[in-house]
Amino acid sequence: MSVKAKTLMIQVSTEQQSITTTDDSMCSSPQEQLSLFMEKLSSVLTELKDDKRLIMIGNPQIQKAVESLEADFRRAKAMEKSGLASSPAAHDEHIEQVIQSLARGLGLVLFASHDVVEVTRKAEIEALRREMMKMNIVNKPNLIMSSDESEFSLYDRGIVEEDDRITLDIDEIVEEDDRIALDIDDVVVQIKYGDDQLLKCALHGLKSLVLDGMITKEGVHHEDMIPVLFNRLSSSKTDDRLIILRILQALVAQDDEHKEKMAEMGNLSILVKSLGRDLEEQKEAVGLLVSLSDVAAVRRRIGRIQGCIVMLAAIFNGDDQMASHDAANLLNSLSGNTQYALHMAEAGYFKPLVHYLNQGSDMSKILMATALSRMELTDQNRANLGQDGAIEPLVKMFSTGNLEAKQSSLNALHNLSVSKANVQRLMKSGIVATLLQLLFSVTSVLMTLREPASAILAKIAAQSEAGIVLVKQDIAQQMISLLHLTSPVIQCHLLEALNAIAARPNASKVRKKMKENGAVRLLLPFLTESRNAKIRNGALNLIYVLSNDMQGGELMEQLEETHLNTLINVVLSSPTTDDEKAAAVGILSNFPVSDKNVTDKFMKANLLPILVSLLTSSTPTTPHLLAENISAVLIRFTLPSDKKLQHFSAENGVISILVNLLTCGSIVAKCRAATSLAQLSQNSFALRKSRKSRWFSCAPPHPTDSFCQVHDGHCSTRSTFCLIKSGAVPPLVQILQGNEREADEASLSCLATLLQDDIWENGSNFLVKKSCVQPIIKILEEGISLKAQEKCLWILERIFRVEAYRVEYGECAQVVLIDLAQNGDSLLKPTVARLLAQLELLQSQSSYF
Repeated sequence: MSVKAKTLMIQVSTEQQSITTTDDSMCSSPQEQLSLFMEKLSSVLTELKDDKRLIMIGNPQIQKAVESLEADFRRAKAMEKSGLASSPAAHDEHIEQVIQSLARGLGLVLFASHDVVEVTRKAEIEALRREMMKMNIVNKPNLIMSSDESEFSLYDRGIVEEDDRITLDIDEIVEEDDRIALDIDDVVVQIKYGDDQLLKCALHGLKSLVLDGMITKEGVHHEDMIPVLFNRLSSSKTDDRLIILRILQALVAQDDEHKEKMAEMGNLSILVKSLGRDLEEQKEAVGLLVSLSDVAAVRRRIGRIQGCIVMLAAIFNGDDQMASHDAANLLNSLSGNTQYALHMAEAGYFKPLVHYLNQGSDMSKILMATALSRMELTDQNRANLGQDGAIEPLVKMFSTGNLEAKQSSLNALHNLSVSKANVQRLMKSGIVATLLQLLFSVTSVLMTLREPASAILAKIAAQSEAGIVLVKQDIAQQMISLLHLTSPVIQCHLLEALNAIAARPNASKVRKKMKENGAVRLLLPFLTESRNAKIRNGALNLIYVLSNDMQGGELMEQLEETHLNTLINVVLSSPTTDDEKAAAVGILSNFPVSDKNVTDKFMKANLLPILVSLLTSSTPTTPHLLAENISAVLIRFTLPSDKKLQHFSAENGVISILVNLLTCGSIVAKCRAATSLAQLSQNSFALRKSRKSRWFSCAPPHPTDSFCQVHDGHCSTRSTFCLIKSGAVPPLVQILQGNEREADEASLSCLATLLQDDIWENGSNFLVKKSCVQPIIKILEEGISLKAQEKCLWILERIFRVEAYRVEYGECAQVVLIDLAQNGDSLLKPTVARLLAQLELLQSQSSYF
């Protein structure tokens, strides 16, 4: 029989469907056809069971397929012998089912052996299978045809349109693509029970059938396809889950009635789990949920599923734009429920919350503002809320709403004001004047709003640009007057704001006015009466800031002896924090260093050993301000006019502490340490021990390494405060070589003590040896500080007294000196002229002198 003779014509119209065939073999009865097929199949089955290659491979899929075919063959044999039943029509239908089952079994054998081994007489087996399938197609016109995408070996359809007729040539398709056709029943069975390999093939086949529109709505419901797919979605591998999600999406697109079945709570819960898996699965799952969410009941169910909103918010914030867009759409569709909108905000998706703040009812606005005030937000969350427009409606609520609205909105604004960007938005909104009015209001009903108002003002004051407004409005004194009339929480906020205002470089007039109005006396009670460490620390810091501007005995006029003892006790007390100690020591450092009474009180309180201990035990987390202020107090204990006090300091390890600060301290601490070392070094030459032997001395001989080449005698750190023996010169030179210039003057003054009249030559040799000349010339050239330049010129004048050094460094220095002579400050010119004369570049009779 030719290929063309076997053409199966399927004619489809809007009113009827008929199937005709030209195959002569189809004219015989089903019983005769069964006998014919059984005869052919018997030899095929014998060859399959005897095929050694199949036996040697031992593939379980092939063995299972052959065993299944053999079982179907035995059942067909039994039917063949049984003869006609009471109903011929029923018997014929049963025979057709048996033939179909046998054809399917043959197909499974061929499919299982595909890519494993070439079955003997494969072409003949395939021809037999096709012949058996043709009978099924003729007698079952509603059989689902195959698709081109199936990995389940389904045959492609060749479609030819002519006068509303579709001609399907089965044999031509087989010749084009030698694959196996299975019907919808097989696909569903394999999806239900198949292993991973068969499941994947079945899913691809089903996907093709669905996309080609070859499965009707009734077929989906009849086969319970949606529950089956969701069941496998919960237990399959990643690749299979992706196919299932795409099949479900295709079913939704074809008929809205499928949504109802998918929208059951159990199915939605399974679908939500896919939101937490890899990116591709997330994308497919969120897209399907969007398709289902146009049903109100579905939206309610989705929102109730634990973790759903959190995962959707995470997908929205992810990198995949399509998934993010779908997640945003789904979240927005869920946001009609205020509780869901709050959950979204807690998960980091704030647009619904901002929408309610702008357009919701009064109760919705209060609900959202209250929730926002209680949320634990990151800086990025706060910035996002500001960008989404949360500030403006909250300010409007505060300005125009009732007391509950004012309270909730102000607390929410307090939470958002931690972000610097939001502080700028608050400033632009014009809320500052209203906050100040509220802060100074005496209306009892508004008293509860003072706390968040003061907190927001503190945040505004801390911002460099925004705080200028508070400085200009000169409200600091009014804030101080409120300190004793408010609760501890408000006191903390007011002190925070006052410290931020007073610490500004441009607030000198504010500080002066605060001092004149007795701010220090108003703050002093907080040092002793308050049990709140934060309040005590705030008061200490503010007194410290104000004391930095006090001159002479002005601070002593403000503080009584009891207050001085209180400050000392803060330093000595172990429970106080490092910040409190830093502020207290800072206040103590601002007392005049020449005041002997203050020094005596410090000595009596044994303050110096405590300060040394604080520096010795400091860690990387210790505030820099503590070391800076301690180094300021040490200047009092190293005054050159009191050698006894200097010895006391040296015996307590002050010098080693100072040298360590030169290396590890901030630039401010380095400057103050260099000042103290300079004061100590001024007495080193007078305290040295002569190197001449004493014949009649009973004192033990000096160690050989104690001799100092600069001071020309025996020196030590403790007895003579020698810079050389203490190792202070290298870090001093490093300061001059560095990029920070604030400590140059103090470092140069310290090095200059090695060039005193009696030791200038030894000192010059030592400084040259330590490579000091080049850094000094560099500082002289940069000219950042006039006093530092004066020190540089003084040191160079001493060093250039030595001819060898004039030769070595004169050429390098003369360029800088000539420039200073022409363009430098007039105060420097006499010294510059002397140096130029030393270098023989200017006559000693020059008018420069």
